[in-house]
Amino acid sequence: MLDIILQVLGIVLIVVAGFVIYRQHNIIDDLTSKKKSLSSKYGKMTEQFFPFLEKYPYEKNNFRFIGSPIDGIQFEDNKVIFVEFKTATSRMTTKQKKICDLVNSGKVEFREFKINI
Repeated sequence: MLDIILQVLGIVLIVVAGFVIYRQHNIIDDLTSKKKSLSSKYGKMTEQFFPFLEKYPYEKNNFRFIGSPIDGIQFEDNKVIFVEFKTATSRMTTKQKKICDLVNSGKVEFREFKINI
C-alpha cells in the first residue's frame, strides 16, 4: 500500500514540476516577446531623432523621414542619400539590403508625373 502511495505521490510531483516548468517557459517567452517589442519601439522612436544628433554629418533640415522600408532621404546640393539608422546590434532587413544593392548598382530613377485635374 505504501508503494502505491509513493508512486502516486511521485507521479503528482512529476506532473506539478512539469506544469511549473511549462508555466515558467511561457512566462519567459512572454517577457522575451515584450522585450523585443519594446526594443523595436525604442528603435523606431530613436531613429526619428538621429538627424538632430550632433554626430549626424548632414544638414538636418534637408532630411525627410520616410520610416519604411528605409528611414529617410537626405537631400544635399550635389547628391541624394538614402539613409537607414541602426542601433545596437540591429541589422538591415532583406528588403533594405535589396534597396542598397539597387542604389549601389545605379538602378535609381527620377520620374515626374503630371496630373491634370
